[in-house]
Amino acid sequence: MFGMGTTELLLIAAVLFLLFGASRLPQLAKSLGQSRKAFKEGMREAEEESQTEEEKKKLASTTSAPQITAVSDEELLAEMRRRAGVK
Repeated sequence: MFGMGTTELLLIAAVLFLLFGASRLPQLAKSLGQSRKAFKEGMREAEEESQTEEEKKKLASTTSAPQITAVSDEELLAEMRRRAGVK
């Protein structure tokens, strides 16, 4: 594990035990685990958000809005009459 032998791991465990005490070590391990879990969840949410933004951009680029053109009043009235069936 990380190129360390049993002796090094026991030495590290002893130093942690002396620094934090027996009652604080479980609390420390729990808080480290919670921090790691929260970090992973945040990374997952950021990745999902990035993917949804990319999908929205892709969808927006594939669907195009209808083009609006300028029409004179006479042309508009003629089209309205044609659709209404009035001559």
